Amino acid sequence: MHYFLITYGCQMNKAISERIATILEKQKYKPASTINEADLILVNMCSVRQSAVDRVYGLTPKFKKLREKRAVGGWRPKLKTILTGCILKEDRKKFRNKFDLILNIKDLPKWPKYLYLKLKNAKPLPWQLFGVNDDYHLKIKPKYSNNFSAFVPISNGCNNFCSYCVVPYVRGPLVCRNHQEILKEVKNVIKKGFKEIWLLGQNVNDYQSSTDPTINFPKLLKMIDKIGGDFKIFFTSPHPADFTKELIDTMARCKKVAHYLNLPVQSGDNTILKKMNRPYTIEQYKNLVKKIRKKISEIRLSTDVIVGFPGETEKQFQNTVKLFKEIKFDYGYIAKYSPRPGTAAFKLKDDVPLEEKKRREKILRELIKKDE
Repeated sequence: MHYFLITYGCQMNKAISERIATILEKQKYKPASTINEADLILVNMCSVRQSAVDRVYGLTPKFKKLREKRAVGGWRPKLKTILTGCILKEDRKKFRNKFDLILNIKDLPKWPKYLYLKLKNAKPLPWQLFGVNDDYHLKIKPKYSNNFSAFVPISNGCNNFCSYCVVPYVRGPLVCRNHQEILKEVKNVIKKGFKEIWLLGQNVNDYQSSTDPTINFPKLLKMIDKIGGDFKIFFTSPHPADFTKELIDTMARCKKVAHYLNLPVQSGDNTILKKMNRPYTIEQYKNLVKKIRKKISEIRLSTDVIVGFPGETEKQFQNTVKLFKEIKFDYGYIAKYSPRPGTAAFKLKDDVPLEEKKRREKILRELIKKDE
């Protein structure tokens, strides 16, 4: 039996897919080289952007053709499909008849039972022996997709409730991993020769060890920095409102912490930031960047921005343009706003036309290219 795993979304989803691969291979599935060879197709999706949801919809006709083709041959097992990941309740309903199973990613340790009972092709594991807290799926040893960069989740979920974001609804509240588990995982990948360690969390600088509340994110960085080996530490994503002097000093002093930072701003206009429920002003953001660059002069800085948020005027967008010109980001991840059911912003009128969103996106991308 062969599986094919399709992953959409952020680095956290990639890290989860590496853990999914471990579960499947323990159930005697082998990776398929192409989707056409798979007996089980699993999609780890993301509901954060409508475009990502649309891509999953775009796959379903192919699944139907593969099923029909296999039925004609008659000699291979029926194709099975599973959907998991960050899935909004509304999207789960829409995909109900498109997949054989829709599984909660937090139930990953229980998947062997589901695979056995529902798909009838796997030996059940004693899943009831697994823990039940919200980060247990992160304890599963991943099957790494490469041997250079390792994704190490340090937390799951988020408490910020930015008005456009689905994460608190699909991943739940913030749950931080035990720092000892994180250090063990990091030491393991360093021993394997990985050169980049990416610490992941929806808001990494909110980290506080589940077993020792005195260990915050800067202290965790210091602990990893002391581990022997030739590697660099990266992390994503921090929240500007929680970016402390302690964290800046730690980044400057730790030799293995890479001088690269993704610092999402989301908008260059204070009114829009307030509507987004981002608890900082542009003046505070610029002052933070100034402090970081003063301590780490060679820092490479990237950001995340959403264009076309409900009610965003041309003048407000130009404030974002002005910010880009002033900060001179090295990289930028620009997204067109898409309304997501269940979020606070979904109640607002999506009044910026798609073509206008595309125009604004293009302007910011061009500014990034000019600074490269």
